Amino acid sequence: MDTYEYSELLKSLATKMDNIANIVKPDLLTKRLEEIEQMQQDTDFWNDTVHAGKISQEKTKTERILETYNNANDAVQDAIEYFEMAKAEKDEETLEMLYEDAGNLQKSTHALEVQMMLSGEHDGNNAIVSIHPGAGGTESQDWASMLYRMYLRWAERHGFKVEGLDYQAGEEAGIKDVSFIIKGENAYGYLKVENGIHRLVRISPFDSNAKRHTSFSSVMVSPEIDDDIDIVIEDKDIRIDTYRSSGAGGQHVNTTDSAIRITHIPTNVIVQCQNDRSQHKNKASAMKMLKSRLFEYEMAKKQAAIDGIEKSEIGWGHQIRSYVLQPYQQVKDTRSNQAFTNVDAILDGDIDKLLESVLIAQAK
Repeated sequence: MDTYEYSELLKSLATKMDNIANIVKPDLLTKRLEEIEQMQQDTDFWNDTVHAGKISQEKTKTERILETYNNANDAVQDAIEYFEMAKAEKDEETLEMLYEDAGNLQKSTHALEVQMMLSGEHDGNNAIVSIHPGAGGTESQDWASMLYRMYLRWAERHGFKVEGLDYQAGEEAGIKDVSFIIKGENAYGYLKVENGIHRLVRISPFDSNAKRHTSFSSVMVSPEIDDDIDIVIEDKDIRIDTYRSSGAGGQHVNTTDSAIRITHIPTNVIVQCQNDRSQHKNKASAMKMLKSRLFEYEMAKKQAAIDGIEKSEIGWGHQIRSYVLQPYQQVKDTRSNQAFTNVDAILDGDIDKLLESVLIAQAK
């Protein structure tokens, strides 16, 4: 990197910080933190634990955004000041140090940019994820299990907890269906971009002729919503079926119709849960899943109306990403149009850059 390139980088980062400042409004955030601190000093504040909890969450989120903004802005402003001084004094040693630190400078502003894209109302929530293999039997079911492992490894990398809701193993390999909750900060904010059809191209390990196969699996992601969000589900609009649990759980689970499947008739949204021995607990979990799915469904309808998309196009039936293992290795997302060659790492849960590239593309 030379003087001209570094100067152009600083101009670009300064412009980016100005644009972010117009969105973040740091002065207003600081004022809001002062208001919250005054509220928390009131002895009556903690009597309403639900309200106090929400305000405390808002405080934590606001502090995090403000700290990230201040760190990035200070870094950019310091770099501009040091660069101008070093250039005027022809201090080659300082200039070289600034050039070497350019990567870290870009990372700090990128982290802020990503955080701004995770500031939606429900982005901070836990994520309810369901994976369904497409047509193709064992091949597609194996692909669904690969996606399941990818998300589990991603959660593990971030220190998130995973709670199983439903797991139905395939006859030969893979899975017929799986639903689970990933619990962690911004889990939904990141994983919401995974909604859609995922396509795999590879030499099938189940084909003795070693032919190339294409498989599809759908991924559905919804925010785990709070109980106080008003989602009305009338009894006449749902059908509840019980069935024998097929997953692990001991003799009681495998011999009792404790698993629950709920179908919301107007939308044909189907959820199921077999995680617990208790049919009552499974029903409660399934109802929570249904509320989250219906909430996501309504949000998608509203966004589609804004974007001018026909109602018939709303849903999960669109290919968002291709994972090619043979004849070459590449993962390409149709929304960001970016391609990645570290396929093994991605399938092992290293998907942050992939997710962020889509978030940035959608924001633009």
